[in-house]
Amino acid sequence: MQLTVGMTHTSTLAVEQKHTAAAVGSGDLEVFATPMMAALMEHAAAAAIRPALPDGKTSVGISLQIAHISATPVGMEVEATATVTGVEGNRVEFAVTARDRKGEIGSGTHTRVIVDAARFLEKTAAKAAK
Repeated sequence: MQLTVGMTHTSTLAVEQKHTAAAVGSGDLEVFATPMMAALMEHAAAAAIRPALPDGKTSVGISLQIAHISATPVGMEVEATATVTGVEGNRVEFAVTARDRKGEIGSGTHTRVIVDAARFLEKTAAKAAK
């Protein structure tokens, strides 16, 4: 399989207390947290391209620009969809959206790069050792 524009994936999450702004520290309210929406969007993006990556390769997020425009209560399901909009070398661009059953709650863009997993972890370990 090859990385191509149009590849897409949707990830779903049932909002629990642990996913709220109050629980993750991004606010005071018991509503779906923006950092959790961002994580769900990144999850969808990584999953969209995973089947096209060669053995030993993975993707890492390097940029995420999003707007969170509507609150979602605990108990409601959220889905995030990521669609590849561009591929240039090891760089992959996505459009990302999130919805609950009442409509869109967020959208934006996301960039991931393809890396060699072992080399990436070696460089990270070396950084920790310094």
